[in-house]
Amino acid sequence: MARVLIVGCGCRGVALANGLARAGHPVRGTTRDPSRVPELDSAGIEPAVGDPYRLQTLMPHVANTSAMVWLMGSAVGDDIEALHQTRLQTVLERLVDTPVRGMVYEGAGTLPPRLLREGAAAVRKASAIWQMPFAIVEQHPRDHDAWLAAMLAGVESVLSL
Repeated sequence: MARVLIVGCGCRGVALANGLARAGHPVRGTTRDPSRVPELDSAGIEPAVGDPYRLQTLMPHVANTSAMVWLMGSAVGDDIEALHQTRLQTVLERLVDTPVRGMVYEGAGTLPPRLLREGAAAVRKASAIWQMPFAIVEQHPRDHDAWLAAMLAGVESVLSL
């Protein structure tokens, strides 16, 4: 099966990874915090230390992956806008020359809707330019079961193209 890279593999990322593993997909999950590596590893996730604010730490982890999940709809940090604007745009540009076939973008969460709409627009634009399959999941994570089902369906739709 196809390996999936989850960028931002916190609590919801671990739940998504478990669902993907049940479907037969190996999962690599990123964390900015090296102390979380054993937690991810014990959950059956291939841990990867990478920071979406510093793409040189993130891009090596796309090796041998077929889909990327940008799980940043409820991210926290100093420059959240960059994660849905400049950082996301740069990642999309760099994915063109990798084995990654497509992107799943979390388009709902605790961040301002305007910011999530801008990120979704960037993903749609990249898809149109580079013929990259994508899924934008707009199911809010507050309904965890519906969110998880939508995320799993988004990954499967990207991988099926």
